[in-house]
Amino acid sequence: MKRTALSDDVQRKIRHIEIFTRRLLSGALVGDTRSAVKGTGLEFDQIREYVQGDDVRFIDWNASARMDKLLVKQYTEERSRTVVLAVDISASRQFGDHEESKADLMAEIAGVLALVATYGNDNVALILFSDEVEQYIPPGRGRSHARAILEALFGAKPARSGTSVEHVLKRLAQLKRRDGVAFLISDFIDENFQTYLPVVSNMYDLVALRCLVDYERTMPDVGFLTAHDLETEQEVLIDARSRNVKGISALLATRLESQNTLFKRYGVDVLDISRREHCVGDIVRFFRRRMRY
Repeated sequence: MKRTALSDDVQRKIRHIEIFTRRLLSGALVGDTRSAVKGTGLEFDQIREYVQGDDVRFIDWNASARMDKLLVKQYTEERSRTVVLAVDISASRQFGDHEESKADLMAEIAGVLALVATYGNDNVALILFSDEVEQYIPPGRGRSHARAILEALFGAKPARSGTSVEHVLKRLAQLKRRDGVAFLISDFIDENFQTYLPVVSNMYDLVALRCLVDYERTMPDVGFLTAHDLETEQEVLIDARSRNVKGISALLATRLESQNTLFKRYGVDVLDISRREHCVGDIVRFFRRRMRY
């Protein structure tokens, strides 16, 4: 994939996402990624009464003598998971309306997820894919790592135009991150990606974020129109008059229902996304529940 210097517009978008995410999470308990455990940890948590099975090494003998009962020290340890963001950068992402393209929508959602995971002290990895993996950023954490992911998302210049969900699923399987949560962000305008889906859904906590504009769900009655395929560069004349619209819309609905059935079969949650302002808050709340922040 081509790497170019980031434009002022891209820099503004990245800054906007950083500010937006901080505001979205302001006042929320995001950074507390500790879990109570018995035994060694990063930080002392509390003294509590001894229960059968506690490690005797952590009995606080001085406190026990004062209170005339056995007390143990409880510690907390850091809990960290790996979040993998697999983002479609094929040519079809350029489709959209006058307000927002799918490219911006996918990048912004992935960017917010990366920042939320960073604030939660989790590791974040990024895969950008078309009909092949175009860029891979290994798991890491910290603000500078999150910034590198944002720059990759908004500065992506794919070398290829097609889409292969199967290809990125194969790459996810090869990474073998069994402790991970994977977000597959795409318009899923693709066929036959069921070979690796059961494998990946078994390895990861897998979530599909399906980004489509309204016209890709239901065809409007607009008469004849020329459709340009951004991935194949082919053009075709579509008869979208009222007598044909129902049939076209039925085909679109059938494709979505087929995908829904496939995802449901393997326990993959599907979140449908059309506009950022209508969904980002819900996605962040969903993500935090999933990660138990």
